[in-house]
Amino acid sequence: MPSETLSTMISLFKKKPKLVDLIPNGYIDIHSHILPNIDDGSKSIQETSSLLEEMALLGINKCIATPHTMTNVWDNSTNFIQETFFNTKSQLPMKLAQMLHRVSSEYMMDESFIERFQNEKLLAIKDNMVLIEMSYLNPTVDLKNILFQLQIKGYTPILAHPERYLYFHNSKQDYFRLKELGCLFQLNLLSTVGYYGKSVATIADFLLANNLIDFVGSDIHHDRHVNAFYESIKIKSQNELIDAINKNSQLE
Repeated sequence: MPSETLSTMISLFKKKPKLVDLIPNGYIDIHSHILPNIDDGSKSIQETSSLLEEMALLGINKCIATPHTMTNVWDNSTNFIQETFFNTKSQLPMKLAQMLHRVSSEYMMDESFIERFQNEKLLAIKDNMVLIEMSYLNPTVDLKNILFQLQIKGYTPILAHPERYLYFHNSKQDYFRLKELGCLFQLNLLSTVGYYGKSVATIADFLLANNLIDFVGSDIHHDRHVNAFYESIKIKSQNELIDAINKNSQLE
């Protein structure tokens, strides 16, 4: 058998790596829900401690906690989020407290979002970059104006998990339009192992292949999310995924 043919066959049958194997030493995670009793993530300081220990085993060195801020669901103010962050650090062993690097928030672009950032300083991932999200059910009304007003205020939007908004799946040009409007994209790592379904994994692959992903995040809420890191990736764009993971070092 010709060596080229043999090499091709080996490549075809080669198992894809587990997601955990792609996490580099010193990785900084920019999206997690590990602060206790503040949103739909950790429910106690004990769970926070356990999650951080498990995240350390994944190779995660530092975390930026990003609890939800959503009108009438999680009305978390900047002050309350910061108080919860520092109170949590004070209750953790030093090694785990040091993992909690900074605190930000994942802001829902709802009807009150413009009023919120006009009247309250948002918690940035780093510098002026803020993590935003949309409803999974319907696209945000007046999205273009919200993004414009946010940037006029001096913020750079990072759209969380763009691959999970199903209404974009049949309108891929919307992703390019969002980039033109100044959005950075943060991919959820678990999308690459099929955690949210095949269609989300397919779009994650598309976004990576088209170099549309700027950063990645774990979006860890509980230990089921941690366990999914030990699954094999389902996407083809492995090199692009590795590049995206490495970009997180810019946000340390």
